[in-house]
Amino acid sequence: MAGASSLYDEDFVLWSKEQAEALRAAARGGSNEPLDFENLAEEIEDLGKSTRRELMSRLLVVLEHLLKLEHSTATEPRAGWEETIERERSNIEDLLEESPSLRGDLPSMIDKARSRAARLAARSLGSRGEAGAELSPPPYSVEEVLGDWFREEPEK
Repeated sequence: MAGASSLYDEDFVLWSKEQAEALRAAARGGSNEPLDFENLAEEIEDLGKSTRRELMSRLLVVLEHLLKLEHSTATEPRAGWEETIERERSNIEDLLEESPSLRGDLPSMIDKARSRAARLAARSLGSRGEAGAELSPPPYSVEEVLGDWFREEPEK
């Protein structure tokens, strides 16, 4: 296990996972401390899961808005969608700075969020009177989702 106090500052998710494992190991070892090791370990582990859920939520917003930009011919909401994407990308970078171990999970998280993002984008576009009932989300790369990349505007 890496130095716990430095890992806490460098990668919170990894720290929470290691601390949960250490608490469980102490409980199995018969520690005589009057602590509820199993529930403490679960709560610490949940802190890391919360960060993972936040990352997934922010990825979902980016993907949904990328899809709307790709499939909508409307000009009015585009700037707002792009601003939302930029804000979420910035928030994602903050999360990844706090917990760099999550970077390795990005491809699978993006892949997992694609179909849900397509449903949300289709519903949103449909409510605006645009065709969007069946969006087929492309396999976005990590660089496309987190970089300065935007697809070309659709033909009007």
